[in-house]
Amino acid sequence: MRGRALMIAPALLIAPALLTAMPAQAARETIGVHGRWGAFRDDAPRRCFAISRPVRSPRSRAWRPFLSIARWPGTGARGQLHVRLSRAVDRRARVTLAVGERRFALLAGPTDAWAPDAATDRAIIAAMRTARSLSIESVTATGVPFADVYALDGAATAIDAAVLACSGSVARS
Repeated sequence: MRGRALMIAPALLIAPALLTAMPAQAARETIGVHGRWGAFRDDAPRRCFAISRPVRSPRSRAWRPFLSIARWPGTGARGQLHVRLSRAVDRRARVTLAVGERRFALLAGPTDAWAPDAATDRAIIAAMRTARSLSIESVTATGVPFADVYALDGAATAIDAAVLACSGSVARS
């Protein structure tokens, strides 16, 4: 029982943190918490996503950074990466996601970043499944380099849970 309690305790600590990292939605359902990742479902618009916050990032009081992988059945989007950066980036700066030995250039707005296409989304998710961590690196609007670091413990399970939740093959409780 002690081992099970130790497994549940991190989930109880991470779930409130994940909820505060997400944009507010009215009908959000928790699918599950897996390691440092949570899986959630929204009904309007219908989407399911896995999300985590960084284990290490510069302090920011303006917004809460997160990384999510979402499926939007109504739009056909599957496995779509979205990163809320911990800092506003210089509009000329590159934003790079590093996972394992792989590096991916992301498209970025002032505070958010995405994969440039579905093939890159798929490659990032595949790399996430075998790595321990990933980082998002860029330069702030004031010229200071920064990196947001994410642990990938539970990421694959949370991503799979989100996919199943929006596929219609999982009964709602």
